[in-house]
Amino acid sequence: QVQLVESGGGSVQSGGSLRLSCAISGNFTRRCVSWFRRTPEKERVAVAILYRSSGTTLYADSVKGRFTISQDSAKSTVFLQMDSLKPEDTAMYYCASALSYCPEFSPTYDYWGQGTQVTVSA
Repeated sequence: QVQLVESGGGSVQSGGSLRLSCAISGNFTRRCVSWFRRTPEKERVAVAILYRSSGTTLYADSVKGRFTISQDSAKSTVFLQMDSLKPEDTAMYYCASALSYCPEFSPTYDYWGQGTQVTVSA
């Protein structure tokens, strides 16, 4: 059974930083792990993708240069470092994993966490 557990969300002022963590458990190889966010106005939108073997990363244009996705050496935790946060970054953030084919920006991943709330005030 694959489990993803997010943590690190919270409230911060505009310009501040937060670091989200996604703890991954299970005995399956995962091709990629990604961070999505959802607001009441928008369905889940991918913000960052990490290919676990190669380390290749992809970012949505809205977060390029501000967010960084990474993983620890044991590949058991994936992080999302969020800097220069803006009020429009306010959302529920989810991590997701794909076993073989990586859907990249499409929300068709195999496993999802429960989410962690990020609120950025002006």
